[in-house]
Formats: sequence, structure tokens, C-alpha cells
Amino acid sequence: MSHRDYRISELVAMIENGQLQLPEMQRQYVWTSTKVRDLLDSLYRGYPSGLILMWQTPHDSDVATREFAVAANAAKVGSALLLLDGQQRLTSLSSVLRGEPVSVGHRKRPVDILFNLNHPDELTFITEVDEPDDADAPDEAELSVVDKANRRAFVVASNAILAQDNWVKVSDVFARDETEILQSAGLTGWDDPRFKRYQARLAQLRRIREYVYRAEVLAPTMSYEEVTEIFVRVNSQGVKLRSSDLAMAQITARWRGSLDLFTSYKESVAAKGFDFDLSVYLRTMIATLTGQSRFLTVGSLTKEQLEPAWEDTKRVVDFAIDYLRSNFGIDSPTVLSSPFLVTTVAYWAHVRDLKIAPSEAAAFRQWFLVANAKGRYSRGSSETLLDQDLAALRKDEGVGGLLARLQQQFGRLDFTPADLVGKSARSGAFKTMFILFAGHHARDWKTSLVISPKHQNKADKIEFHHIFPKDYLKTNRPELSDAEINDIANLAFIGSGTNKQVSAKAPAEYRGVYADEDFAAQLIDFDAWGDQAGDYERFIAERRAEIAAALNEFFGLETHE
Repeated sequence: MSHRDYRISELVAMIENGQLQLPEMQRQYVWTSTKVRDLLDSLYRGYPSGLILMWQTPHDSDVATREFAVAANAAKVGSALLLLDGQQRLTSLSSVLRGEPVSVGHRKRPVDILFNLNHPDELTFITEVDEPDDADAPDEAELSVVDKANRRAFVVASNAILAQDNWVKVSDVFARDETEILQSAGLTGWDDPRFKRYQARLAQLRRIREYVYRAEVLAPTMSYEEVTEIFVRVNSQGVKLRSSDLAMAQITARWRGSLDLFTSYKESVAAKGFDFDLSVYLRTMIATLTGQSRFLTVGSLTKEQLEPAWEDTKRVVDFAIDYLRSNFGIDSPTVLSSPFLVTTVAYWAHVRDLKIAPSEAAAFRQWFLVANAKGRYSRGSSETLLDQDLAALRKDEGVGGLLARLQQQFGRLDFTPADLVGKSARSGAFKTMFILFAGHHARDWKTSLVISPKHQNKADKIEFHHIFPKDYLKTNRPELSDAEINDIANLAFIGSGTNKQVSAKAPAEYRGVYADEDFAAQLIDFDAWGDQAGDYERFIAERRAEIAAALNEFFGLETHE
């Protein structure tokens, strides 16, 4: 291993011209704009910013690579350097210094960070948590957004802050002429008292390009497998990478080109409306191969084991997606309380070799819907619970074992009204309530369009609406807490356009505009439970009981008080 020093400007150029590339084992770009802001702030102050880890590949290397999230030359240039640690920092810097957007998921977005030409000489520390020693110092909670920003050197871009003369886009500092920037900041000439200060700060910011990163460079004599082991060990420290990212690195070390196969399949499933993280497919593959879901065994698996397991994974995941859509009425992952549910369905298909008896299908439907509503995998030890369920399916316990474990976890499979107290839009019960209503062809109140998470028109996109609107209750029942207002029994599903039309109107005011049967389809009965602010508690209690009974009927269970 050797050591080399690189200026940031050199590293950015190496990314742009293809001299520095990403190995297949690397994860995607995941940094938020706030992380980029903090990196720039550290570099501006001259603080240490960590090391870079690279591998000098052999001249005849056939190592598979993946693209940077920022525009770069993907063609190999001789013996390329592969970036093992430092991707998030260098991608961010390449984006900001070159003014190039980054690709995140299926879209490109700029990394817009603003620089304060008029920042205080004593910069605010981002990490400070104590109250100021000066009793007369302003409390940040009392400051406006612009006032808070003006105490810092860098902020994530917003129109309100950019409208102030003293703020400039960092990318513009590296792309535009200094005179142009100073003129846009309101300076009329060199005799302006701010001129020297602003000029010095622009120079200090531009010196970020000269910041030197120390790079540890692994020798070309090292094998890809050994480099992968180093990558895994380095990134196992702290919480830099998820276990699935490290598993991917180990898999690509044994099976070159596999990332392209996984990504291609992921995109094909996303085209069907189910856009899952790659970790879902990796976890399912490990389950079909080993009978458990954890990635601990990945290091011992060979390419000869992984290739057929991947083919089986695609087969059973395709079946699982079709089963969700056709048998459960689920056409979007947004109504699932956990993606682990997909792995369970796929593994069930795997152990049954896609041969499902009607009686078992009925029992599995009950387990799936209750598990989704109760949040089987949404609490702690989710991997342990998933492995318990995979073991039940693998052994003689079958679906009966799944139901027994679910009952052991929650005490009961059915819902009582009390079980729904405190449930909100984030709960599995809320997601399952949507599946129930959509299955009964509940419609948008204005357009009569059956509710679905897949509507494309902006005005038709389904939103959850407070039946007693929040602003209405805040005004007329100010003693109610946010939790009481956001209760699951006060939520209904309507399109964005209808939501805007209802706005903060009282139920007594808007109910006459829409059909009673559309309210009834979502278990709303104003006539029986009231539509005035004073009726709120009664309305919530009655609808909560109706929702619990409807869910139990949906599951094929009796309601117990």
C-alpha cells in the first residue's frame, strides 16, 4: 500500500475524465444536502476531512465498475483507480465545484448550497448544543429563517435566503467571475467598505479546490477478493454502510457483473409499480439459498451457489408481486408496513415450489393481512421475527406456525376499537384500511375515481384527509392534542384536488357537496355520529368501532370487545 496526496481539484478532474472510478461493490450516492453543507463548512474552516481509500487496478483488469451519481466519463482510462472509501464526499464536491446535478433514484437534482459573503467573523458551530453564555444573545427559536441563516457561512439553498444580496450559490463561486459575483452582491466598486472582506472570503472558499486529501492506495497485486475484504472491514466501522451494502460487496467479489443483473431486475419490477430497495432482493435470495434472512453467511457463498439462487429469486419474487396484486388487491408497496412481507411471500412460494393449496392460501391471506395491519416486522428485532417465520414455513409448522407466532407477538389476531386508539397514518392498520376501502371500490368524493396509490394525474393523487379538518379543530376545539386530531378514525382517502376543495371547511359545510354513499364506503356516517365540533369524540369512537369490525371481517375474524 502506498500513500498519495491529491488536491480536491485533481480528484474532481479524475472523476470527470474517468481516471477515478467506482467499483461494482460500492453503494449508491446517499448524502443529503445538509451533509454536503457541513462538508463545505469544514473545508472552508480548514478542518480535517478524513482519508481516501483507492485501489490501483492491474493494467489488464476486468473489474466491473458502476457509474458515479454525477456526470463522468465511464470509459476506463488505462489502469484506473477505483474509489473504495470517499465516494460520498468526492461525488458531492464534484457536483458542487462543477455545477453538475447528482442522480438519486430515477431523478437528477442539483446540490445547491449557498455561501454567506457577510457571515460573522466568529462562525456559528453547527454542533453547538449549549445555551449562549451571553444572557442577552438572541434565542435561535425566536429568529427568522433568514436571521438564523445569516449567523452561518453555508446553508442549503432556499429562495428566501438566495433573495438576500449577501448570499451566493457555491457553484457560482467556482464558475463565475469574481467581479460579477461582487456586483450581484450590491457592491458598486473597490471603495465599498465590504469589498476587501467579501473578496477575501471568496478567495478562501475557492481555496477548497486546493485542499489536500491523503489517499491510501492499495497495490495492483492485490486480488479483487482481498480488496473487497478490506472494503468490508473499513466500512464495517461505525454505521457507514448497511449490512446489505456490505453483502453486495461480497457478492460482487465472487460474481462479477452481478450488480447489473440485480439492478436490471429491480428496474423491471419497479416498472410494474413495485419499486423496492435492492436489499429486498438480496435478502430474498439469501433466504431461498440458506433458509434465513441475515447477510452473515454471504461471505461463504460461491458464484456457483448464487447464480441458480438468483434465478429462483426472480421466479418467486415475480410470483409474490402477482400474488399481492391478484389475491390481496395490493398494487403498490406504499400500503405495506414492511418490505420484509415480500420476502415472506416469496419464500412461501419457494418452499411450496409455487404449488399452493386453496386451504393454505386462505390461511396465508389471513396471516398476511393481519401481519401488515399489526406491523409484524415494523418493530424491534425484525430480522429475528422474519427468520422465525421462514423457519415455520420451512418446517412442518407451515402457515399455522406463522399465525401462532403472530398471535404470540400481539396476543390476539383481531382488532378491538381500543387497539386503534393512537394509531395514525404511519401505522400498518392505516395502510391495511386503505387496502380494505380500495377493495370495496371506495371513490374520491368529487371525481368518483376509485382510490388507488397509482393515479398519475396530480389532482387525482390520493392523499389522506382529516374528516374534521385540522385547522377547523384547532380553531373550534383548541384543547385537542395533535394525536387526537390525527387519529386514524379521523382520516379518509381522497384525491389531492378534492382535499384542496374541502380545505378547512367544517364537515357540516362540505358534506352536502358530496354523495352520502361515498362517505359510507369509507365508514363515515355524519347523520348518526354528528358533524359539529362538539360531536368529535363521539364521531371518532363510533367510526373507530366500525373500522375495527370491518378489518376483522376483512381478515375473516370475529370481533371481540
